[in-house]
Amino acid sequence: MTITEKQQELLEELDLFQDWTERYEYVISLGKKLAPMNEKLQTSDRLIKGCQSQVWLDSSSQDGKMCYLADSDSVITKGMIALFVRVLNDEYPEDVITADLSFIDQTGLKEHLAPTRANALTLMAAEMKKGALIATQG
Repeated sequence: MTITEKQQELLEELDLFQDWTERYEYVISLGKKLAPMNEKLQTSDRLIKGCQSQVWLDSSSQDGKMCYLADSDSVITKGMIALFVRVLNDEYPEDVITADLSFIDQTGLKEHLAPTRANALTLMAAEMKKGALIATQG
């Protein structure tokens, strides 16, 4: 499945929910399903700076594809990073770098989040792309 197809699938899933409470609960549930991130990886160099909550992101390349581990001390923020992990994990670094991540705007999440949390979505996407760029150079 391509990045675009994964994004479309996620948008279709979110469209199934009628109100924002249900959508938030779904996003939170995605965060709870994230692969566990070892606490040893939750270091200051893996913190996404500028986020209201603490968000850790570990980017690596395995067999030529990106592998992301993420965690947060906030359930909604963990769900937000889970959206990106679901879409970008197991993709080639070049595809991650060039991916159009504007699908996050189509989720409508930004309109229902505090400005600092909405800004975190942009920061998360940028950090994931940065990890893919580093993988291409390594």
